[in-house]
Amino acid sequence: MGSSSRSIDRIAVTFDEPTLVADAGLLVPATLMVRLGLESLVNEIVRLRGRVGGAHPGRKVLTLVAAILTGASHIDHADRLRAGATGRVLPFRVMAPSTLGTFLRSFTFGHIRQLDAVIAETVRRAWLLGAGPGKEAMTIDLDSTIVEVHGKQKHGAAFGYTRVLGYHPLLATRAGTGEVLHARLRKGSSQRGTKRFCEELIARMRHCGATGALTLRADSGFFSWDLVSVLDRLSVAWSITVHQNASVQAAIAAIPEDQWCDIAYPDGGAAQVAETIYVTGGGKTKRAERRVRLVVRRTRLIDPVQRQLWPDWRHHAFVTNLELDAVEADRFHRAHATVELAIRDLKEGAGLEHCPSGRFFANAAWLGCAVLAHNLFRWTATLGNVHADDQLTVASTVRFRVLTIPGRLVNPAGRPTLRLPERWPWAQSFITALSHLRALPLLT
Repeated sequence: MGSSSRSIDRIAVTFDEPTLVADAGLLVPATLMVRLGLESLVNEIVRLRGRVGGAHPGRKVLTLVAAILTGASHIDHADRLRAGATGRVLPFRVMAPSTLGTFLRSFTFGHIRQLDAVIAETVRRAWLLGAGPGKEAMTIDLDSTIVEVHGKQKHGAAFGYTRVLGYHPLLATRAGTGEVLHARLRKGSSQRGTKRFCEELIARMRHCGATGALTLRADSGFFSWDLVSVLDRLSVAWSITVHQNASVQAAIAAIPEDQWCDIAYPDGGAAQVAETIYVTGGGKTKRAERRVRLVVRRTRLIDPVQRQLWPDWRHHAFVTNLELDAVEADRFHRAHATVELAIRDLKEGAGLEHCPSGRFFANAAWLGCAVLAHNLFRWTATLGNVHADDQLTVASTVRFRVLTIPGRLVNPAGRPTLRLPERWPWAQSFITALSHLRALPLLT
């Protein structure tokens, strides 16, 4: 046995240090929680009086949010916040996992709507502090995802079109930042509620202070003329993929060859874009005639061997009312794919890969807490100037560099001091973020 092996074997281990902080970096988002007035906001809006576990909802929601910020995916993981002096860097009383489980199970549909209102008001306050778009144009990406579950004890879980057992939440995110602007948990097989969801979403964005032009992007799973009518009524631009039914295919086939324009595409493929007017309704139908702009991108392989397998063009079509030429409209629409990055970060970085309860509304409340944590990551990075504005915020990166730092809370000369590791590679990011967030005004 080498000397190094003998040395490491001599290290004794004890769990008896009351001044250690497991995740000292929680001080940074906790500072933002205080500036946003989160605990009092939850206490004011979420009214669970008379229900078992319903007292003091603010501290319970924030305990779940803080646990998710440190990487929790189960309710039991909240016990980490009670280790050592970790609770002393948080502006609320940390609650036990058993209490949190009872709290989540006390939610009904009405209480979920109240938690939705908390999220909306939190977005408004964060944007008021400088994280919002203001008068600038903003693009909203609408999408859904599958939150897989195992076993048949989860209320509301079902097999959807993906043949995966789980829930099917509806999500609206802000392009560029990845903030979740609105979220709703749905049963695993549900495809409903898009129209009402978008009406609430646009009203929320206007209330939060987005006074500039709004554009909504979505894939074909959300296309309906009812949704287009709602967006037109609300003066929101739209770019939505359409199903290629017989009439759409006929419109694509009628595009003259000389109208197709080459665009840049990944190696191994060729792509062209064209546009036409898609006419539907009228005539013998009972629906009013609609004439909308249809932009089409067609792609095919250029490798001679592979092209023998797929010799024909493959088409992707979307309708839009954007005043952009076909090439720019196609480039803008393709950027909708970035919504997957935000959804992946919500699931992998903010605890939504797992729904911890067997009750549907308890899991809907967990989704609300995950959305708050997901957005706090982004607002901490933006308002705290953690990285450059054009750099993508990833929860695991912020957590690794800023949040999960071990520390010791001491009290020299009567002033609480958080002592952090020497030569921490991202110490300046931590100090910068904390100073920026402490400079923000308190909102109530």
